[in-house]
Amino acid sequence: MWQYLAKEDKAMKDTFVLKTTIKEFSTIKECFEQERIEEEDLIITNEFIYNTKFKDVDANVIFQEKYGVGEPTDEMIENIRKDVPQNVKRIIAIGGGTIIDISKFLILDYQGTIDQVILHEIPYKKAKELYVVPTTCGTGSEVTNVAISELKKRKIKKGLADDLIYPDKALLIPEMVETLPYKFFATSSIDALIHSVESYLSPNSTLYSRMFSVKAMTMILNGFKKVVRDGKENWSQYAKDFLIASNLAGIAFGNAGCAAVHALSYPLGGAYHIPHGEANQLMFESVYNKYYEKDPNRHIQDFFEVVSEILGVEKEDALKALFALTNQILKRKPLSSYGIKKEELPEFVKSVIEGQQRLLNNNYVDLSSDDMIEIYNNVYDK
Repeated sequence: MWQYLAKEDKAMKDTFVLKTTIKEFSTIKECFEQERIEEEDLIITNEFIYNTKFKDVDANVIFQEKYGVGEPTDEMIENIRKDVPQNVKRIIAIGGGTIIDISKFLILDYQGTIDQVILHEIPYKKAKELYVVPTTCGTGSEVTNVAISELKKRKIKKGLADDLIYPDKALLIPEMVETLPYKFFATSSIDALIHSVESYLSPNSTLYSRMFSVKAMTMILNGFKKVVRDGKENWSQYAKDFLIASNLAGIAFGNAGCAAVHALSYPLGGAYHIPHGEANQLMFESVYNKYYEKDPNRHIQDFFEVVSEILGVEKEDALKALFALTNQILKRKPLSSYGIKKEELPEFVKSVIEGQQRLLNNNYVDLSSDDMIEIYNNVYDK
């Protein structure tokens, strides 16, 4: 598969960075003992995980769900921040994307509000260490310098990308994902797949980042084939592979970036609270069909070759086979089934263009506002 990786980079950009130490443990008990989690630490998690996995630990604990449900908001972050004990020097985030992203903001010291930090209106600095234990197999956030929040005051969803919020350690523990309900596994693993695909086609990808993209794609798609073969109820026997693949995809997109799939999904999550991975799946097929329509001859052909080899299909059937497989893992529904109104789509596009240039800059090809409207329309009723 190396032929798909050894592409000429116009310049060997200094863009492959891995600042997070990655460690794997068999159990949460082993992890806590080796990392010496103690009473001066602060664990951010949810109550169910705490009660079932480590309720006897001697550390400060904050339950994220006490401050709100769903994806991070500025209100949630500020309210948790008020309750962080003064003497805490290390935060251990144990959870999915919401808990990890909130914890990334909590390690920062600033005078003002989090929306001002995210919009770079005030200075800030790193004040605490951050260790992350992911409990889903999709976010990849344990190895990235990005955190996302809905800014209710500003009525936008926005990300902060800054090396200050790289976690110091990512602690991978397969038992922490084995009990995920199937729907959470499906949405999070599809999100990880999209991380690997978008980073592979990003103009900011390099030989090094594509190595991680391809390995993540391979592990996830092979895992999906096994889940389809063995039955959805048996997915957890492959939990370790999906957890590692998500981590590899996080390393890939942490360097090369995500793109239009994520950008176009944000209004769906913000306005209709569609879970992040599910919102990404809604956009995945339509975005890649548009990419192929606009430029079928460049790097996307390498992507087709990677997918065709993994799935054992002809190159020209790669996209069709890819989306057929993801649809078996989680059936994609039309946008209209979520109550989204067609007249809202132009506003969605406007918000993406105004607020998601960080992601749109990583597109395989440039997408106009008309392209984006068409992408939404193509999955509105089907």
